[in-house]
Amino acid sequence: MGLLTLGAAATKVHRVGVSDVLAYVAAGVVGLWGVAHVLPTARVLRGFSDTSRDNRLVIAQEWIAEAMTMWFIATVVIIAAALGGSHHAFADWVYRASAVMLVAVAILTAVTGARTTVIFFKICPVLLCATAALLLTASWI
Repeated sequence: MGLLTLGAAATKVHRVGVSDVLAYVAAGVVGLWGVAHVLPTARVLRGFSDTSRDNRLVIAQEWIAEAMTMWFIATVVIIAAALGGSHHAFADWVYRASAVMLVAVAILTAVTGARTTVIFFKICPVLLCATAALLLTASWI
């Protein structure tokens, strides 16, 4: 398949089905969770005022990196859903790979941040696993 053929296939009209709706919902939730994750970064850093400047920079980096990870996953899922049609098998694997990454981050959060008293860290593994379930469902229907 040449580049022009691929470009032509990507511009075809794509009907939105249940699989696409599930993927878009999952992407929306993950994208918004990324926003919710990055917004309190400055406030979190103020809580580490007795920590060295270098350590605060690393903490800021990690908070922002997790938000960027969420945004990347959401973007890739949206692109895969939008291509749909001729790229259906590819979209399914994008959904599955994204679900695996979301579960991996959920596990990391469950064994670290969720063990604190901060409610958002306790919500995070549930939210990420729920969106992973949406994506897995989207990949098999």
